[in-house]
Amino acid sequence: DPSRQRKRKKPRVLFSQSQVFELERRFKQQKYLSAPERDHLASMLKLTSTQ
Repeated sequence: DPSRQRKRKKPRVLFSQSQVFELERRFKQQKYLSAPERDHLASMLKLTSTQ
């Protein structure tokens, strides 16, 4: 059925439990990260800095 084939949005990134845990822990300490901090955190968690 072609009407059901809508253009797909970018697939949502699912974070692992440990990634979510670490991100939440980090944001409790510090609400806003600078760009280098964000890049560092992203590389630690094997994410891109925009995720």
